[in-house]
Amino acid sequence: MTNLFGRTKFFQFFLAAALLLASGPAFAEKRVALVIGNAAYQNVPKLPNPVNDGNTVASTLKDAGFDVVDNRHDMSAADTRRALRDFSDRARDADIAVVYYAGHGIEVDGGNYLIPVDAKLERDTDVYDEALSLDRVLLAVEPAKKLRLVILDACRDNPFTKNMKRTVAQRAIGQGLAKIEPTSPNLLIAYSAKAGSTAADGDGKNSPFTTALTKHLTTPGLDVRRAFGYVRDDVLKTTNNRQEPFVYGSLGGEDVPLVPAPKVAAANAAPALSAQGELRRDYELALQIGNKAALNAFLAQYPDGFYASLAKLQLEKITAEETRVAATEKARLAEQERARLVAEGAQKATQAKAEADVKAAEQARVAAEKAKEVAQQQAAAAEQKRAEAEKAATDAGAKVAALAQPAASQPNLASLSSGTRETEVTKSVQSELRRVGCLSGEADGNWNTTSQRSLSLFNRYANTKFDTKLASTDALDTIKSKTARVCPVVCDHGFKAQGDSCVKIVCAEGSFLNDDNECEKRREKKPVAAREKVEPRDRAEPRRATTNQTPALGQSQALGQGAYGRQSPYGQQAGAGRPNGPGLGSRGQPLTGREREVGCNGYGAIMSGVCP
Repeated sequence: MTNLFGRTKFFQFFLAAALLLASGPAFAEKRVALVIGNAAYQNVPKLPNPVNDGNTVASTLKDAGFDVVDNRHDMSAADTRRALRDFSDRARDADIAVVYYAGHGIEVDGGNYLIPVDAKLERDTDVYDEALSLDRVLLAVEPAKKLRLVILDACRDNPFTKNMKRTVAQRAIGQGLAKIEPTSPNLLIAYSAKAGSTAADGDGKNSPFTTALTKHLTTPGLDVRRAFGYVRDDVLKTTNNRQEPFVYGSLGGEDVPLVPAPKVAAANAAPALSAQGELRRDYELALQIGNKAALNAFLAQYPDGFYASLAKLQLEKITAEETRVAATEKARLAEQERARLVAEGAQKATQAKAEADVKAAEQARVAAEKAKEVAQQQAAAAEQKRAEAEKAATDAGAKVAALAQPAASQPNLASLSSGTRETEVTKSVQSELRRVGCLSGEADGNWNTTSQRSLSLFNRYANTKFDTKLASTDALDTIKSKTARVCPVVCDHGFKAQGDSCVKIVCAEGSFLNDDNECEKRREKKPVAAREKVEPRDRAEPRRATTNQTPALGQSQALGQGAYGRQSPYGQQAGAGRPNGPGLGSRGQPLTGREREVGCNGYGAIMSGVCP
């Protein structure tokens, strides 16, 4: 297998490919296509390029020898349904069926819809009645036997959403088109821009996507997946990495060109193409998994050669990223420890050691960052060289000349199908969000709610409007451009921000930490005067009686007092406070004249012994 990648084998491969182009076409497969370009919308501004894009694609497919190319433009909803129904009938005995659509599209609640020119879409629910579901388009290509291909240049900015009324607040209306996972075999769905992002309409006659599409898609003998890889590269270059086409779905192990190679030379090229294709597919699978285990497994099976060099370069890139993440975390922890020691007033020697640890960790972080940048630059250069080499291998006049160029033996990162680096982009966005202080979690490639919240924070503090549902290359480029921290440090109660870390708040003696996370002086307790206790009236001492007063009935008897309010040694036996009142004796009998004369009410009269 190793010798396959020597110069001799490369020469044989290129020579066989050159013979393919020297022979005349001999196509036996039936190929049909439906092309729709919607530009003259009745209720929103007209689009400049979809009709031109449709005409260019239709002309390209006709020149490639397609049996049927149905070219339509400015279709109403009813006309579009009839066209899809008729095309489904044509696809029943076809090997390859292609639908190309340029115009407006919309995502509602995760579903994708193509918008006819007569649609109004006043409410979000109108999309179900006035637009065409993408599933309906997929049904039209379903009868084809070998390849079912749907190409959508429908990710432009959608003016319908600006005035559309929401009947349900929770109903999501996304930007661009939503990601799709095809369930039918041999089905590919190509977007002009990745799910959730928008595509440029272009300044020229055609959009950047359509321009690249017509350049590569019908190259004889070129596998359709690799053709879309070249389309992706061209669009990224044209739009300065703002627009990345994407392909969803999968095909089998064999190459599936949209325009097959002539049969005359196919037999001669079959062995080299088969071996090359098998090795390439194994490498693409390892790259799509995107971890060390998969790449090491590939190297164990293919230790030498062109793709082995690519796998080693990919491993170096992953290692550099892991080293950078670890160094960044170590620097953060060292700074946090230094701040803690300073706040707690540790010994100067301990603080000096912590300061030295911080400097060493920061130097390691900077070195890891530079190493990562070097690995990325090498990968980008290798990717460009490989793309040029593979393109030269499919070009009739340059296949043999490409053998002498060093690009054919240099490693690079894969310029493969559009979906192979989604996880890598997610990890990169997460790492950059950590760097600018908007993400505290790990860069694990899982775009969960925490990652979405962190991108939302970045949008808030960087004044951007990226879609938080996914990690895009546009967001990655913008975050990378920020050289300083973007999101502020958020600390728990009891801690405060100091630099890029949180340190504990220590209040002075006599102060405490209040609910506003500030030190507040304790208030001194002031003495409170005690109120004088007032006895209840029924327990108070009775008022003293005067000489002219007579105790009330039963009062003196109950208290055991004399008529003048003094304690009587005789209690109830004395004459004071008789129970029957004045003029009566102690037994209730009337007083005699003598007794009244003496005055049996007085203390002295009682002592005289006259009063009963």
